[in-house]
Amino acid sequence: MLALFTSTYTNKVDKKGRVSVPAPFRTLAASQGFSGIFVYPSLDYPAIDGCGAQYFDRLAAAVDELPPFSEEREAFSTAIFGASHQLAFDPEGRISLPEPLLSHAGISEAVVFVGLGQQFRIWEPAAFAAMNAKAAEITRANRARLNWPGRPTSGGAA
Repeated sequence: MLALFTSTYTNKVDKKGRVSVPAPFRTLAASQGFSGIFVYPSLDYPAIDGCGAQYFDRLAAAVDELPPFSEEREAFSTAIFGASHQLAFDPEGRISLPEPLLSHAGISEAVVFVGLGQQFRIWEPAAFAAMNAKAAEITRANRARLNWPGRPTSGGAA
């Protein structure tokens, strides 16, 4: 069974930009061969995307499938890998988030780690609250689109 980044955690950011990574996230990331995480600016939100080594390797492989020297490959490589940081956990399980990522996400005093399955996202708390409300609305409106074996087809909640 594939282990996933799940749940939501809020942690404080100290004056040096250090934040404690939730213990379940640290355990999962470390189990993938690197005692740390990979982070980069979200392409879609004012947030920071993060993952363990396995997802980052899969992301690199997906970019490598694009034609060499293509505009798309250059763009993905620059936007993701050029802005990525490989952050090792310190002895207390913290990472130091680089200033460009903090600025991108509007983070200053606290962060919210949100599990997204094979990856996670780090938000400024108020920005996450707004996104979470929107996500709940979209989920309620589109839950019938989820398809899995044994799901009732009557439109009721499964």
